[in-house]
Amino acid sequence: MLEESLTALAAAGGGAVVAAMATDAWQATRDGVVRLFRGRAEVERRLEEDAALVAGAEDADGARQALVPAWALRLSALLAEHPEYADELRALIRDAPSGQHSVQHNTAHDNGRVIGVQHGNVFFHQGSEPRPDA
Repeated sequence: MLEESLTALAAAGGGAVVAAMATDAWQATRDGVVRLFRGRAEVERRLEEDAALVAGAEDADGARQALVPAWALRLSALLAEHPEYADELRALIRDAPSGQHSVQHNTAHDNGRVIGVQHGNVFFHQGSEPRPDA
């Protein structure tokens, strides 16, 4: 049972690591992974190489999906050797971006107003020109 939960944790960690690649959250996530692996140079190198692959990919999401199993495997091996690192990995997952993107479409016509809230940010738009069909 413990092994299964660590495997699931490693899979979630792999997803969190690659979701952050080529995003504003990358540096913090990268630093967290380096700390988790206790500064192993080969892990730092792999992180940089994989992040560069994602950044340069035509399909960044596809590149991320392809990298998830490799990072899940690396994290699983780390947890098999050091199960005491599980809480650190949980914290890394909690603080990493989810990889989900939100889109909200709002339109204000004529003198209408739109107030949209997304992720705690408030956006306000007031239409000032009449619609062409009015």
